[in-house]
Amino acid sequence: QVQLVESGGGLVQAGGSLRLTCTASGGTFSNYAMGWFRQAPGKEREFVAAISWRRDDTYYPDSVNGRFTISRDNARNTVYLQMNSLKPEDTAVYYCAASDKTPYGSSNPGMFDYWGQGTQVTVSP
Repeated sequence: QVQLVESGGGLVQAGGSLRLTCTASGGTFSNYAMGWFRQAPGKEREFVAAISWRRDDTYYPDSVNGRFTISRDNARNTVYLQMNSLKPEDTAVYYCAASDKTPYGSSNPGMFDYWGQGTQVTVSP
């Protein structure tokens, strides 16, 4: 069973950048598709990005496409989320997730069995 730990959240002004890091342990990292989701207060968990287990296929919703980039380093058991041109509406707790149900990644949080504890991202106007 894989354990996930996120880091890199914080407070940033609108237009700024942050890079989130998720480090995995306890499993064979390259066997998992990885995803990032976020949840703002009073809102449902929202898909942010996903990456396939080995082929580096990536997926984004329109709300972050062109601003966010997901990548992975299987040698370091790590997945990253580079966030540029941040907006106040990007403010949320960001969660890293791992899936062994699909090698391609998914926008459906139900496809992910393993979750990190989350890291807060706050974007000020």
